[in-house]
Amino acid sequence: MSLKLSNTTSREIAAALQHIHETLSQTTGRVLTLIVLATTTDDLDQIISVTNDASREHPSRVLVLIDARADDSADTPSGIDASIRLDGSTGASELVIIRLHGEVADHQDSVVTPLLLPDTPIVAWWASAAPDNPAEHPIGKLAQRRITDCLNDDYLAALQRRCKNYAPGDSDLVWSRITQWRGVVASALDGALESPVTEVSLLAEPNNTSADIAAGWLAGRLNIPVKRGYASDRPGEGLRTLDLTMKRAAGDIRILTVADGTVSVSVPGRPYSLVAMNRRSITDCLSEELRHLDADTAYGEALAGLMKVSYPEKEV
Repeated sequence: MSLKLSNTTSREIAAALQHIHETLSQTTGRVLTLIVLATTTDDLDQIISVTNDASREHPSRVLVLIDARADDSADTPSGIDASIRLDGSTGASELVIIRLHGEVADHQDSVVTPLLLPDTPIVAWWASAAPDNPAEHPIGKLAQRRITDCLNDDYLAALQRRCKNYAPGDSDLVWSRITQWRGVVASALDGALESPVTEVSLLAEPNNTSADIAAGWLAGRLNIPVKRGYASDRPGEGLRTLDLTMKRAAGDIRILTVADGTVSVSVPGRPYSLVAMNRRSITDCLSEELRHLDADTAYGEALAGLMKVSYPEKEV
């Protein structure tokens, strides 16, 4: 079912949702409200596809707020256009796409408040560039979890802002992108800490925020400085050319990306092994973030650990 509402209000949108539920004799069955903040320059089809796929695991009321001022003409009046989708194409969610024109775009919190599901968590996801301090953003103040993505911001400056303004409930998709890799590292260290790690070297592409947050995580967990070097000049995000060496008296542990999607693990006293590790999609990362609605303390510790990471030419 799809319904379009032009020049509407939040109250009219809420009434339309209620009417749809009563007409179709549906209970909401939603476990959270996901607020997605986007602009007209974003790939809205991809954003909607991602939220639809994620909702199959996390049934949600999805409110996509689109700041449409970039497409407005000088005489476009302030107002709201909305469309409601509630069918098989939206996964297990009910999707409300709200275009904000003019001055109303500065009052996003007032727009969404009447549409929030009662007694359920609220998650905010900035699908494009995030504010400097998400927790102080009007939408961020409503949400228990605030999800950003450093890939949409300037390299390193984004991590600097995340460190400076971190608040419990913040998270970033660059953190979710390395979940599998962190599992490989933790497995390699399991049972090998009778000989403590004394030095860590991590090499990856120069402009790779996933590698930077990985270095911060290692520095925080091992409580030692980490050297972040540059493996190549290939652009990209992820861990495609990552080379991690953890020095110990009992022998070095090395975890190396040997091919796209394959990581080698070398631990003294254990058989050499290869681990398959696929590149994670935005849907994978968002779904993971929605599984944990409490504060991600490990992410906060990884940001704090960046203070112990040294760069050959740049500093975080």
